[in-house]
Amino acid sequence: MDKFFKLKEHGTTIGTEIMAGVTTFFAMSYILFVNPSILSLSGMPFQAVFLATIISAAIGTLIMGLFANVPYAQAPGMGLNAFFTFTVVFGLGYTWQQALGMVFLCGMINIVITVTKIRKLIIKAIPESIQHAIGGGIGIFVAYVGIKNANLLSFTGNQQAITDAVIEGEKVTNVSLNGGIVPSLVNFNNTGVILAVIGIVLTLVLVLLDIKGAILIGIIATTLLGILLGVVDVSAVDSQKNSLSNSIKELGVTFGAAFSSEGLPSLFKDPAKLPQVLMTVLAFSLSDTFDTIGTFIGTGRRTGIFSKEDEEALEDSRGFKSKMDKALFSDAIATSIGAIFGTSNTTTFVESAAGIGAGGRTGLTSVVVAILFMLSSLFAPFISLVPAQATAPALILVGIMMMASFKEINWSDLEDAVPAFFASIFMGLTYSISNGIAVGFIFYVIVKLTKGKHKEISPILWIVTGLFIINFIILAIL
Repeated sequence: MDKFFKLKEHGTTIGTEIMAGVTTFFAMSYILFVNPSILSLSGMPFQAVFLATIISAAIGTLIMGLFANVPYAQAPGMGLNAFFTFTVVFGLGYTWQQALGMVFLCGMINIVITVTKIRKLIIKAIPESIQHAIGGGIGIFVAYVGIKNANLLSFTGNQQAITDAVIEGEKVTNVSLNGGIVPSLVNFNNTGVILAVIGIVLTLVLVLLDIKGAILIGIIATTLLGILLGVVDVSAVDSQKNSLSNSIKELGVTFGAAFSSEGLPSLFKDPAKLPQVLMTVLAFSLSDTFDTIGTFIGTGRRTGIFSKEDEEALEDSRGFKSKMDKALFSDAIATSIGAIFGTSNTTTFVESAAGIGAGGRTGLTSVVVAILFMLSSLFAPFISLVPAQATAPALILVGIMMMASFKEINWSDLEDAVPAFFASIFMGLTYSISNGIAVGFIFYVIVKLTKGKHKEISPILWIVTGLFIINFIILAIL
C-alpha cells in the first residue's frame, strides 16, 4: 500500500489517510440527502437519485484515488443540481430525462477538453494573483458554508425582496430574494445553534493543541453531544424508507433515462431549440470545469499535493504523466457516469479540503471516502444522524487555514487587488467557485484594458472571459 500510494514520499501514513478520508466523507455526506431532495422536485424518484448519488460519488472518487493518487472526493455538485432543477427543468421546461441528456453531453465535452489539453491551457492562462485569490476565495466559501450550516446567520427579507418562488401544491419549495435581504447574527436561544458553537470551540481547541485527528474527534464528539441535547433525533431513523432494496428498485427508472426516447434524442427534434440546448450544455460545462479547476488550484498548490514538477509536466507533457492530468481526467469522466445512473453533474468537492486539512495527501484518502460512500448505501439512516452542526466546525477551520493564500497577493497594487477581490468575494458570497472565477476574469480584463496592457491578456483568457459573459447574458434572458 505504501508503494502504490507513495505514502512516505508524501509524508503521510495509513492512519492519517484513513482519518482524512473519514473526515472528508462526513464533511460532504450531506449530499446524500440534499441532492435527492433537490432533484426529486423535478420528478425524479428520491431513492433512485439517492443511490445514483452514492454510485457516482463512489466511482468518481475511486478513480480519483487509484488513477490520480490525490486526496479529492467527487459527488454531484451543489449549485449544479439547483441549476438542473430550477433553471433547466422548471425555468426552461425540459424534462428531467432531457436534463440528464444535457449533463451527459457536458461530461463528454469535459472529457474532450481534458484529453485535448484545453483544460490545462486554461489553468496555465490564469494569472498568478487570481490563482492565489481562488485559494483564499475557496477559504471564504468553505468557511461560509460552515457558518451557514451551523445556522449562525439569520436572513430577513420583506415581500419586495422576493423575486421568485416555486410552489408545490400548498408548499413553497424554493424562494429567490434580491439584495433587499439582510443578514444578521442569530440569537443564541436555540439548542442547535448552541451545539454548533460548542462544536466550533471544541474543534478549535483540539486543533490548537495539535491533537491527532482533531477534526474527526470534533465531528464525533459534537454528534454524540447532539444526541444528548436532543438536536439529533435517533428515533427519526427510518430504515425501511431508506432501504437498499427500495433504492435499487427505483434506480431502474433513472438508469439510462438520458438515452431514452424522452432524453437525448428528443433534444434535437426541434431545430429552433438547438441554440438554447447548446447554451444550456455550455452553462453546465463552464460551471463544472471551473468548480474543479478552482478546487485544484486553491487546495493543491498551498498543500503541495500538486508539486512544481506536476505544474511543469502539466504544461509540457503529453498524455497523463502528471497528477493534475490524471485528476482532471478523473473528474471529467465522473459527470458522464453520474448522468448514466441518474444524477446531475458530478464534480470535485470543495469539502475535500476538510480531509486535506486533516492530513490527507494521497489517493488513499479518496479510496477511503469511496468505500464509505458504498457502505452508506447500507447504513444511510445512521449516517444521517451526523448533524450539520458537527461538520460545520471542520469547514470553518479549514476555511481559515486556506485564507492564508491571500498573503501572496499584492493588495497595495490595484491591478492585482481588484480582480483578486472580486474573484474571492463573489466565490464565497454567491456560493459558487465558477462565479467567482468568472467575475475575477472579467475585472482582470477590465483592469488590463484600462491600463493599456491588453497584450498581457492571453488568448485563452479572452475566449474564456467572453464565454463567461455570454453565459451570464443567456442566463439573464432565460
